[in-house]
Amino acid sequence: MAADAAEEIRGTAHGTAPVPLSVLDLVTVGAGRTATDALRTSVDIARLAEARGFHRYWVAEHHSMPGVASSSPAVILAHLAAHTGRIRLGSGGVMLPNHAPLVIAEQFGTLEAMAPGRVDLGLGRAPGTDGATAAALRRSDRLNEGADDFPQQLAELTRFLDDDFPDGHPYRRIHAVPGPVQATSPGGVQSPHRPPIWLLGSSGFSARLAGMLGLPFAFAHHFSAQNTVPALDLYRETFRPSEVLDAPYALIGVSALATDDEKEARRQVLAAALNMVRLRTGRPGLVPTPEEAEAYDFSPMEREFVDSWNANVVHGTPDEVRAGLDELQKRTGADELMLTANAHGGDVRLRSYELIADAYGLPTPA
Repeated sequence: MAADAAEEIRGTAHGTAPVPLSVLDLVTVGAGRTATDALRTSVDIARLAEARGFHRYWVAEHHSMPGVASSSPAVILAHLAAHTGRIRLGSGGVMLPNHAPLVIAEQFGTLEAMAPGRVDLGLGRAPGTDGATAAALRRSDRLNEGADDFPQQLAELTRFLDDDFPDGHPYRRIHAVPGPVQATSPGGVQSPHRPPIWLLGSSGFSARLAGMLGLPFAFAHHFSAQNTVPALDLYRETFRPSEVLDAPYALIGVSALATDDEKEARRQVLAAALNMVRLRTGRPGLVPTPEEAEAYDFSPMEREFVDSWNANVVHGTPDEVRAGLDELQKRTGADELMLTANAHGGDVRLRSYELIADAYGLPTPA
């Protein structure tokens, strides 16, 4: 890992934001919209995020969900790299057990060649889908095996990225290209960068592993809020300085939606919550419109779920969202906030990031 790895990991806070702000994109598809529409919105948000001083833009891996068009993070990131010039781009994350480590090393080596010095490799241990889909992805029904082997898979991936398998290892003569081997070939010149590895998690397993390895850690507060503080505490307690970081660095994913008035925010998050109700009850679909959500007859159990879910979505006017994010950062001590805006319309999502940027006085384009 290059000596400036920590500089590529740690961001800079702008305006009045307490920590760097970043974006997590699920490439959500609303009813009446297409995946093409959603991907165009992703480009628009990435450009806005870059212009306004957001630090990084990550894309999450999900499968078999009609309302989430981010099944191929590497492909989407290549598209975003072509439409941006400075913002860091990465996976939030690639689900390592779904893929051969060599394939991931090749994909992210290629992305690094496209956007030198601004690619992150965030890795998750979960499948990013249901069990049947995970079995189809992995060509195996032994799903626990992949999760249990995560530390070994991570070590193998790191070796491919650094091209440093020891002598005698069966993979010693196998190289991830683009990658460091090109620098050792006659006349070879290779970028000094390689994508920093982040570990993602929603419980204590990856928090502990990231701490022990001295890696940056990203916690999924947006769907596992009850575990946020314990996981971050565990990460900090187990952290050991490494060539990558000399001190812990943790970001949290946060569902946040700002609108011009509070009532509209409530309408939008209700629609996103209905989408989660359907997903959790085995009926995944496109993100419904606010009108559909308002007309939906929630059962008592569903209403309880919606209330619990939306209690962890920071939403409202820009001032309300800023206050909520400030409180959350203070309570968790997170080093970075990664915001995900889930709503039916791409225009609503784009406007939310703009309003949050304004609320914090982030830089405006010249």
